Amino acid sequence: MCGICGFAGQGDRAALEAMNARQAHRGPDGAGFWLHARRNVGFGHRRLAIIDVASGAQPMSTVDGGLTVTFNGEIYNHAELRAELEAKGHRFQTHHCDTEVLLHGYREWGEAMPERLSGMWAFCIHDAGADRLFLSRDRFGKKPLYYHLRPGLFAFASELTALLAHPGVPATVSALALRKYFAHGFIPAPNSLYEGVVKLPGGHNLAIDLSDFSGRVSRYWAYRVEPMEALPRDPEAQWAEQLRELLDKAVARRLMSDVPLGVFLSGGVDSSSVTALAARRVEGLRTFSIGFEEASFDESAHSLRAAKLYGTLHNQDTLGLDRALDLLPDLAARLDEPMGDSSLLPTYLLCRETRPHVTVALGGDGADELFAGYDPFKALAAAEAYSALCPKPVHMALRMLAARLPVGHSNMHVSFKVNRFLSALGYPKPLWNPVWLGPVEPRDLPELLAGPCDPEEVYSEAIAAWEETGPKDLVDKTLEFYARFYLQDAILTKVDRASMLCSLEVRAPYLDADLVELVRRIPHRFKFRGGRGKYILRKALEPLVPADILDRKKKGFGAPVGLWFHQGRLAPDLAALPNGVNRAWAAARLEEHRRGQADHRLMLWNLWVLGRHRGRNPQPAGGAA
Repeated sequence: MCGICGFAGQGDRAALEAMNARQAHRGPDGAGFWLHARRNVGFGHRRLAIIDVASGAQPMSTVDGGLTVTFNGEIYNHAELRAELEAKGHRFQTHHCDTEVLLHGYREWGEAMPERLSGMWAFCIHDAGADRLFLSRDRFGKKPLYYHLRPGLFAFASELTALLAHPGVPATVSALALRKYFAHGFIPAPNSLYEGVVKLPGGHNLAIDLSDFSGRVSRYWAYRVEPMEALPRDPEAQWAEQLRELLDKAVARRLMSDVPLGVFLSGGVDSSSVTALAARRVEGLRTFSIGFEEASFDESAHSLRAAKLYGTLHNQDTLGLDRALDLLPDLAARLDEPMGDSSLLPTYLLCRETRPHVTVALGGDGADELFAGYDPFKALAAAEAYSALCPKPVHMALRMLAARLPVGHSNMHVSFKVNRFLSALGYPKPLWNPVWLGPVEPRDLPELLAGPCDPEEVYSEAIAAWEETGPKDLVDKTLEFYARFYLQDAILTKVDRASMLCSLEVRAPYLDADLVELVRRIPHRFKFRGGRGKYILRKALEPLVPADILDRKKKGFGAPVGLWFHQGRLAPDLAALPNGVNRAWAAARLEEHRRGQADHRLMLWNLWVLGRHRGRNPQPAGGAA
């Protein structure tokens, strides 16, 4: 796992070094630079050595110098691709480096190469003969890639702050991005916080013609739920066996490493399944978890039980209130781009406690999105019936009554869930899920941001994820929303930022390409059944995971920020917020929350994070260690 950056056109060695230095935490094992006189192209690389430690330095070029790559990620099928390429006459210089496979693979297959890759990646290849650059991002967007393109300049980097270190890249906050941030709690691709800076979406390639600095974005893959019509004779048994086998292979692929590795273990279904399979192959497997002193957020007892069951060497840390509050300012100041998921805090601490022991960790990310594991799936049937039967005046009256429920700050308190459920149902179906998840609903965005907010524009990416694949069952549409939208821009972004701040690589077996291909063809009634998600996954895991873990209610991974705002231990720095935010309106919401009159935890947390963002001047790496 690494950090990459570069430019073409405007720029020099000093700019390249400044960009690379901003993402040193992504690769503490070495820095590399490459410059090409024609079109003034420069690549930078920060290396976290995982595979072929001795000979995998980057940027890497072919022997003839015709192709050069800077690459962030892991290609899990690199050995198979190497063998195929060698059979076609390609000669490799490294022993088993996956980076070199990209160079020969591009020479052989051109822009079709990403379709053959299994792994996580963001890379840029300079093709001297064609006078162009070719960039790609993995299917789900696990690895980040920001860029800026205008006549005479193309610049790219793994992190926004690294890109901004190039003097030609603008740093003007986008008013639309602010609206999207408060609507979702994150800024979805292709948007970024700044005007003129773009995130290449997952499953997309970007080709830059260096002769005129024109760019062409193309999509090579998108997650689509396409249930098979002809079912096997015994679908549950067959799919359970196939899922178990594919997950086992996915875990095995992600144990590929020349450095120590471990597993994140919360004691839930997803992490326990990965641990069970990894423990079969790794003697003395290390596992890691984080707990909270606040009981409703704590899963410590479950992770300890799972660790004992699978015989792992378990490391567990507990996060207390004072320690958490001490960590928060430094963490927020080091964030690449503001994001409003409070589970960033325990995720970061988990990564920080893991890194002294291993360089690679496996996690359970992706299972909830693929197998309908989130609470909103439970609300869909009731929401559809309510929406059809409840007149708007009655709905508004019910919202007023729900707002009078006693406020509680425990994890998923009943008043929080009731108000969340009702909040979305005054809007069209494509907005239900984003409103359920978001910190500020559409009716309040104009108040917070002191101006009109067109929902079609603000929620455009979420609406596209909902509508693009045409008419489908409500559950299938929700599965696509989570896998195509929320997974990339919220979950995977959070894990990447938290882990790379600690120079830790995190791998996600549930996002294996072969496993995903099967899952998307399984009808949703085998995923969500009887008011519960992950039905077929639980069936598949019965030989591996005890029934009490499979049946345990999902808790989620968060932090008690609502309580902290209520107690006055945490408050957004309203003066530090960018222009366009209505500080007086935000201050009134903070006062309501402190008095226990309303639960504004999500909005306040997003305000707090945004107020701590440092833009071009982030806190130096290591400031939170």
